[in-house]
Amino acid sequence: MKRLKWQIFLGLSLVILAGILHLIHYFIFRDARQLLFYMVDDIAFIPIQVLLVTLIINGFLNIREKRAKMQKLNMVIGTFFSVVGTRLLASLSTFNPNISDLAKLLIITGKWDDEKFSQVSKQLKTYEYVIEKQNGDLQELKAFLVGERNFLLGLLANPNLLEHNRFTDLLWAVFHLMEELAFQNDITQISDEDQNHILVDIKRAYTLLIYEWLEYMKHLKDSYPYLFALAMKTNSFRIYD
Repeated sequence: MKRLKWQIFLGLSLVILAGILHLIHYFIFRDARQLLFYMVDDIAFIPIQVLLVTLIINGFLNIREKRAKMQKLNMVIGTFFSVVGTRLLASLSTFNPNISDLAKLLIITGKWDDEKFSQVSKQLKTYEYVIEKQNGDLQELKAFLVGERNFLLGLLANPNLLEHNRFTDLLWAVFHLMEELAFQNDITQISDEDQNHILVDIKRAYTLLIYEWLEYMKHLKDSYPYLFALAMKTNSFRIYD
C-alpha cells in the first residue's frame, strides 16, 4: 500500500512538472501552435516508446536477470553435488541390482555433445529402475543423510530454488528419505512393510538424482571444462563398467 501511494505521488508530480514546463515554453516563445504541434508529436510517439520499453528493453533485462538467477542456481546445485549428491549417488547405486546396465549409459566422456546428452536424458525417462536391499547398506545411508540434515535444510531455504522445480523435487525426495531413515531407531530391525516403504523412497530419490546429475554434468561441460574433467574421473558409474 505504501509503495502504491509512492507511485501515485510520483506520477502526479511528473504530470504537474510536465505542465509547468509547457507553460514556461509558452511564456518564452508565445507560440501556442508550435507547442501544440510538439505535444501531439510526443503523444504520437508514445506507442513506439511503450514498444521499446516494455517489449524490447524489458525483455532484455528479464533475460539478463534470468541468466543471473540460473547462474546462482547452478552454484547451489554444484554445492549440493560436491557435498552430498555425488556420494549419495554412489550409495544409492548399491541398491540397484542392474547397475551395470545403467552404468553403460552414464560413462560420460569429453566427446559427448548436446545431442548425446539429450539422447541419454530421453533414455533415462523410460528406464526401469529396480531397487533392492540385498547389496545396499541402510544403516550407512541413514548415518550419512542424518549427518547432512542441516545442509539439506539450508538448501531448501534458498530462494533461488523457486526457479528450478525439478531440483526442488529432488531435495524434497532426499530430505523425505532422510526423515524416514531417521525415524527408525534400529534400521536393522525394521519390518518388511517399513523396509519396502524406504525402498520406494530410495527409488524416487535415485531416479530424480540421476537425471539431475546428468543435467549438472552437461552444465559443467558447457561452462566449466576443468570441473567437467574432474567429474569424469570421479564418476561413480565407472567402477561398474
